[in-house]
Amino acid sequence: MDNTAMKKSLQEYVDAFNAKDVDRLISLFADDAKVEDPVGKPAKVGRQEIESFYRESMPGSTLELLAPPRGSHSNAATITFAVHSQMGEHSIRIEVTDVMTFDSNGKIATMHAYWGPDDVQQL
Repeated sequence: MDNTAMKKSLQEYVDAFNAKDVDRLISLFADDAKVEDPVGKPAKVGRQEIESFYRESMPGSTLELLAPPRGSHSNAATITFAVHSQMGEHSIRIEVTDVMTFDSNGKIATMHAYWGPDDVQQL
């Protein structure tokens, strides 16, 4: 897969998330995709689990790209962004880097979200 297509897909991921369009976002993933968010937690496997994850995490949250999407010499690309979210009466910001691999059909096959407790800021 070429870098231009991967980068376009990652921009579409951010745009769909911010539009709160779960169907549009889920269409970017392969049927048997795996999402590990954050890395170290159990993976969500398949569209049904991934859809449930996004339906829970999208409300009250937006993504702010901190750098343009980056490609590779393979089938992987990355985005670095801040998640802005409302948790009860508090606003939080989480800085995240997602590494995604793509299958031969151009769909996201895996997503690994890198962030830890010290990447979460209460505003």
